[in-house]
Amino acid sequence: MIVFDKLWKLMSQKGVSTYTLREKYGIDGKTISRLKNNKNTETKTLNKLCAALNCKLEDIAEYVELEDEQDIY
Repeated sequence: MIVFDKLWKLMSQKGVSTYTLREKYGIDGKTISRLKNNKNTETKTLNKLCAALNCKLEDIAEYVELEDEQDIY
């Protein structure tokens, strides 16, 4: 499962709010909600996040193995 825990930590470190993501970088509120809940997101969103935060993908997301992989299907 891909989780975005690193995203929220990095945003906090850089002083970037969800408001800033919405207003300055055009990331929809529904998309932010999906990220908070570790739901699927488009690669263009990940690209926007990396550009906005000046970071690499591994700085905002990581794969975490679930005990029961069927939980994601």
